[in-house]
Amino acid sequence: MILKQVEQKLATARTRLILDRPFLGALVLRLPLVAADRKWCKTTATDARKFYYNPEFIDSLSLQETEFMLAHEALHCGLAHFARRENRLKWRWDIACDYAINPLLLDEGLTAPFGILYDKGFAEMTAEEIYPYLDKKMADQTIDQHIYDAEEDDGAQGEGSGELPSNGDQSSADGEVTEKGGGSEVKGKTGGKAESDSDAGGAKRPRPLSGQEREDLSVQWQQRLAGAAQQAMQAGKLAGSLARLVDHMLQPSLPWRMMLARYLSYIARNDYSYMRPSSRRDGPAIYPSLRSTEVNIVVVVDTSGSISNGEMSEFLSEINAIKGQLSARITLLACDAELDSNCPWRYEPWEEVHLPEKLGGGGGTSFVPPFQWLKQQDIQPDLLVYFTDAEGEFPRQEPAVDVLWLVKGKKKVPFGTRVQLN
Repeated sequence: MILKQVEQKLATARTRLILDRPFLGALVLRLPLVAADRKWCKTTATDARKFYYNPEFIDSLSLQETEFMLAHEALHCGLAHFARRENRLKWRWDIACDYAINPLLLDEGLTAPFGILYDKGFAEMTAEEIYPYLDKKMADQTIDQHIYDAEEDDGAQGEGSGELPSNGDQSSADGEVTEKGGGSEVKGKTGGKAESDSDAGGAKRPRPLSGQEREDLSVQWQQRLAGAAQQAMQAGKLAGSLARLVDHMLQPSLPWRMMLARYLSYIARNDYSYMRPSSRRDGPAIYPSLRSTEVNIVVVVDTSGSISNGEMSEFLSEINAIKGQLSARITLLACDAELDSNCPWRYEPWEEVHLPEKLGGGGGTSFVPPFQWLKQQDIQPDLLVYFTDAEGEFPRQEPAVDVLWLVKGKKKVPFGTRVQLN
């Protein structure tokens, strides 16, 4: 009987993951394996509670490909993709999640079945970072189904499968590899049918997660992720891109606006005064007092073309919302490969910072000119905030000023504090 054979294959694949890749194996162990009705489950699926599978699909895979699908669904859960969508479109979010996961599994040496989404340009990017690069013109479809969300009413098709609105440009299904976006996308058949006596059986499609279930499962899977990582590190079997991603996921994260506000507030109040108080004081000792003074902040916006005017305006509006509370004087610079000839623009604490009507830029990117300009000034600012994608030439030496990088994209910075913009 096909079902018994498939159950044995899944058990063997899960055991191999536990032995060879304990991090992924520990996550897979948390998902009960459930044969699903093939009317709704064409391949595999998860609702963050269970691993659902179509026996015919699993029967068509090799043992190594079965390991991949088990790890694929478990990683969706471990990374809490079911809880991170927020107000994003479901079909687009589902595709971004698959593009984020599959490079990690391939990097682990797992064998992917035909039909997975892969683009090397998305390697080591989170789903939030990939999402803006996707649009309805793409014919991408996830190989599995993410069924923790209710169906959306924005015109997207498919039952939680990440299927895009039809545009007449369907994915090929003959197993070829096509170049796409600087990488390659693997497409193809999922295998032929196998005879089965369980066509009418299998679990029904589960209901979507409620808000409370989503919150509870998010906490549970974060704990499971941490436990699995600890076990794998003790066994010396967690490294590479997976280790970096897990480290990132377990770090406490805050929205960039909150991070910016906290950082600027700290700069504004990090000033002690030993000035002698008035004669009316209690006790003989004079203690340093924490005082809040006017702060000088240099703000640099990257005008190389990778940052849109809308994004710059949003960023500056956030600076305006914060600066009034801090009594901050802002010096605004614009730079691509060189500084805009019209800058700097200076704004007093009571003045609104706005984007100049004409900005040079659109060319290459160098972060050297703003720091060279800074060296020529008589007054050292309390902080330099740089809004950029971090793709360009950095100064060879770390500057004396504190630097806060607000980065759109996945690039790293050689110095200062980096805050991720999604």
